[in-house]
Amino acid sequence: MQAAELFEQKIKPSEVARRLRVSPKSAYQWHQLWRAGGVQALASRGPSGSRCRLSPRCLEKLAVYLDEGPAAHGWVEDQVWTASRVATLIGRKFHVSYSVSGATRLMHRLGFSPQVPARRVAERDDQAVTAWKEATWAEVKGSGRRAGATSASRTRQASRDGRPEDVRGAGAASPRS
Repeated sequence: MQAAELFEQKIKPSEVARRLRVSPKSAYQWHQLWRAGGVQALASRGPSGSRCRLSPRCLEKLAVYLDEGPAAHGWVEDQVWTASRVATLIGRKFHVSYSVSGATRLMHRLGFSPQVPARRVAERDDQAVTAWKEATWAEVKGSGRRAGATSASRTRQASRDGRPEDVRGAGAASPRS
């Protein structure tokens, strides 16, 4: 509403843009709306974008389903909710199609975040990991480049010995006529 007050004081849109730290284009659009409809034309119409396709009751149910864990809904191989799994769950339980990115936004809205395991898996064999790092990784990694002078260019520096005498180079002076 600051813009409307400034427009009422006959301040130009470019100055309004400077004072409110917005783009001149926005200020000119606001000025046009203000001239056509007054202060009410500049009032917020609420958040943009599409409305949530799940009712508040369905959102509550979804939060309960997510708290139950993936195994309760058929994903027994691990206990991690992925956005893809949540989108599938929404389709199964509510018969509403959500994209993976839409399911991610919905999870954040419900207070859930991407899951990362808090600890290592119980089946981890630290001795096998150490043995692999010492034997296999050293072999795969390779020795790398040998130490010495390096160059960013693959070409060799030209030698004067290999250059014919009768060919003029870039540095040679040419006679002018």
